[in-house]
Formats: sequence, structure tokens, C-alpha cells
Amino acid sequence: MRSITYAFTLVELLIVIAIISILAGIGIPSYQHYLKQARFSEVIMATAPFKTAVSIGLQDGLTKKELNNGDNGVPNSPMATHNLASIHVKNGTITAKAGKRAGGYTYVLTPSNDGTRWTVSGTCLEANVCKH
Repeated sequence: MRSITYAFTLVELLIVIAIISILAGIGIPSYQHYLKQARFSEVIMATAPFKTAVSIGLQDGLTKKELNNGDNGVPNSPMATHNLASIHVKNGTITAKAGKRAGGYTYVLTPSNDGTRWTVSGTCLEANVCKH
């Protein structure tokens, strides 16, 4: 009489390990990119009060040269966080730099003359972490 064993064979375990390794090899890089995008979203959201202040200033008749950090309602640079290194406004152009955890990319917003449209540029576009 034969005894029945309920166990996995070595070949079955090796196949499962191979499948998991392939899935991890595909999934981890994608996950890291989405993680960078999520961290960079803090940089994008932090520019909102600066965009608002510059837009209002331009619509009130100020020139771009009058719109800098701390002048005419434009906020001062915020304190750095893990994801946000700095935000500078010079001549109406907003330049935000991400922290190391968010990739260190730059996010540059240039307003139109009336402050109603914004042009996005910077290294974040090449890295595909911010939308154009």
C-alpha cells in the first residue's frame, strides 16, 4: 500500500519562484515611477498659491518684473520638505525644485501677459512626472 503525500515538489516550487521573479521584475520599476509621480504631486500642488498671486497681480495691471517672492502679494518661498526643495518666483515665472525623494526635478511655470494661461517646462516633463 502506498502512502499519499501532500507536498510540493522542488520543480513546482522553482516554477513558482520564477513566475514571482518575473512579475516583480516588471512591477517594481513601474511602481517606483508612480511613487515618484505621487511625490512630485506635492511640488505641483505647492505652486498653487504662487500661481494665484501672480495671476491676480497680472490681472491687476502689474508687470511681470514686479512679481517676485515676497512682493505684491506673492508669497515667500516655503520651507523645504522631503519632496519640495524650493519655490522661487522671479519676474512672474515660478520655478519649483523637487527634493531628492521626489527626483530632484524642476517644474517651471511661465505666465502669459494677462496671467490666464501658463506654460509648463522643466526637467519634470522629460521624466514624465508632470503633465504638459
